[in-house]
Amino acid sequence: MTTHPLFDIAGRTALVTGSSRGIGHALARGLVEAGCTVVLNGRDPRGLEEAAKAAAELAGAGAEVHTAAFDVTDGPAVAAGIADVEERVGPLDILVNNAGMQNRAPLLEFTDDAWRQILDTNLTSAFLVGREAARRMTARGHGKIVNICSLQSEVVRPGIAPYAATKGALKMLTKGMCADWGRYGIQVNGLGPGYIETELTRPLVEDEEFSAWVKGRTPAGRWGRTEDLVGALLYLASPAADFVSGQILYVDGGMTSVL
Repeated sequence: MTTHPLFDIAGRTALVTGSSRGIGHALARGLVEAGCTVVLNGRDPRGLEEAAKAAAELAGAGAEVHTAAFDVTDGPAVAAGIADVEERVGPLDILVNNAGMQNRAPLLEFTDDAWRQILDTNLTSAFLVGREAARRMTARGHGKIVNICSLQSEVVRPGIAPYAATKGALKMLTKGMCADWGRYGIQVNGLGPGYIETELTRPLVEDEEFSAWVKGRTPAGRWGRTEDLVGALLYLASPAADFVSGQILYVDGGMTSVL
C-alpha cells in the first residue's frame, strides 16, 4: 500500500522551533521520517547538534537535518536566523512554532518578570518567527505554518493562568495569521496537545494523584505520547490541508470534549 499523494511532503523544507527535546524534537523527527529537510532550532547549539544527530539516525540514510541556534524572542535575531536558514538550507515550506515554556505559580504570586518571560517565549516568539517566515512565504505564494497551541488554549486549572493566557492568545494569533496571509497561499493552523508525557512533565506523570486525575479526566484513559502528535502535524503540513486554515486540531484523548 502506498501513501496517498495528498499526504506526501517529501522534499519540503521545515523549521521547528524549540526542537532540541520533547514535543518539538518528536515533531521534527516525524517530519524527517516523512522525507522533509528539517532545521532544528533552539538556544543551545550543543543540545541542537545532539538532537540533530539523533533525528538523522532515527530517520535512516539520506535524512537531512540542520540546526539554527537563535533566540526566538529577539526580533533582530529571528530576522538574521531565518535569513541564514534560507540561504544555507533553502526556502522554508513549513514552519512549526513550538518554542514554549511553563511556569507554575498561584496568580497572586506570579511576578512581573515571570509574566513577561512566559509571554515572550510562548506568544511573542510565534509572532516574530511567523512574521519573518511569512514575509518570504507570501512572496513565493505558498507555505504552511503550524502553531503549537495547547489544551489550555480552551480550558485552565489553578496555578497555570499565565500559561493558559499565552496559549489562548496563540489560538487567536493563529486565526489572525490565517485572516491576513490566506490570500497569499499560506495555511496557518494550530495543533493543541493535551497532557503529553515528556521530560518536562515527568514530575506530573510520577505524581500519583495528578496522574490519576489526568487518566480519569481523559476519555482515552491515559497520558498522551509525543508520537501521538506527529500524524496531526503531517496532515496540517501536507497538501491534504490546503483548504484548512485558522483551525486548532486538539490531540488530547478527548479531554476538551467532556465535563
